[in-house]
Amino acid sequence: MGLVYPLPSQRSDAGGKEIRLENCLGKTVLVVGGGGREHAIVDALSRSPQVEKIYCAPGNAGIGAQAFNVPLKDTDVEGLKAFALENGVDLTVVGPEAALAAGIVDAFRTAGLRIFGHTRAATAIESSKEFAKRLMEKHGIPTAAYRSFSDFDEALSYVLSRPFPAVLKYDGLAAGKGVVIAQDAAEARAALADMLLDHSFGEGRVVVEDFLTGPEFSFMCFLDGEHVYAMPLAQDHKRAFDGDKGPNTGGMGAYTGLPFITPEDREFAYREIMCKAASAMVAEGLPLSGVLYGGLMKTPQGIKVIEFNARFGDPETEVVLPLLQSDIYDLFEGVAAGTPVAEPVWADDVTLGVVLASKGYPGHYEKGYDITGLELVDAKVYHMGTAGRDGKVFTSGGRVLMVVSGGSDLADARRKVYEEIGKIGCDNLFYRNDIAHIAFE
Repeated sequence: MGLVYPLPSQRSDAGGKEIRLENCLGKTVLVVGGGGREHAIVDALSRSPQVEKIYCAPGNAGIGAQAFNVPLKDTDVEGLKAFALENGVDLTVVGPEAALAAGIVDAFRTAGLRIFGHTRAATAIESSKEFAKRLMEKHGIPTAAYRSFSDFDEALSYVLSRPFPAVLKYDGLAAGKGVVIAQDAAEARAALADMLLDHSFGEGRVVVEDFLTGPEFSFMCFLDGEHVYAMPLAQDHKRAFDGDKGPNTGGMGAYTGLPFITPEDREFAYREIMCKAASAMVAEGLPLSGVLYGGLMKTPQGIKVIEFNARFGDPETEVVLPLLQSDIYDLFEGVAAGTPVAEPVWADDVTLGVVLASKGYPGHYEKGYDITGLELVDAKVYHMGTAGRDGKVFTSGGRVLMVVSGGSDLADARRKVYEEIGKIGCDNLFYRNDIAHIAFE
């Protein structure tokens, strides 16, 4: 036997507060992953009257307040499959791209297990930048012009023959770190050497794209083949410091209610990008069955695709899912089963979230710092990199927490979030003070 978990009537979260699992309709769900995105998914599932038990592998200290953390890596496909079979899991929801690329959906389906996520082959829309660019070129989806290379000298010669900045993308999964916008020849040479000579992300090619300008935004949709169910638009902040300065990160905050996107912009992005991408993947024999994330840009020439991801974005999920008024279990189960679902209903409010990260992130940082005051926060607190011990919560990652609040407008949501962040104590956290600054300029 592997990991088999009973269901107690009550338990304690990482802060020592008693929690109860009171839903009674008996559905058991396994969420794969252990960051803020997965905490937001667990939080949304906990609001479903259909869900009785939630497991999360590997989870984190905050997720442990709403689910049973399971000590299995998100890429341990065989271990996760065995766990799901032994614990009567009705539905598995996959968070990280690495698990999808490891073939978890293929393995679960072969075992007769219902799972929300794309097959390994369909995940190529994220795991291979070159595949995604070819798909968009073939099916008329607007994106930047590109060329791809496996040879360092050829790639460098091409980049040096063109104006800077140059957009260089490793053709594979790189945990959000495989894109470099080189401002000059020295940066380009170093990045290409890192990708093609040193193989920092593994063996692979590099895609060189034209540099586009304009505000970026994120458009996530639930997809079941050609059925596309839109989520609210969001914008995240990649740079570490205020004023969009410093190194790129996995995201230092996000918000909904984008002031620079018109209804016409949204309709174009939905019809000409997200729906076309769904149809294109069906035409290629690789139907999507999960979430498609469109990283888009509103350029002077119109909206274009920067990248596609084959899963929920992080930190966008943390500001989007709190707005969902429909039962998310119905959405997950319907997409996983391949049956049409009702159009999801979203609240009219807007949300704003700020990430608290370990000092030094995205470079070297220390772990193990005590976090206090979480029980005082009157807002959603999603744990991204935390661990629990003896009723206390400690930092265990680069991005540690995300505080999210809603409001009737962005000014209201922003004020609430920063007020609540002030209640959290930790000697080794920093955060940006200007999330959603574009809305106030």
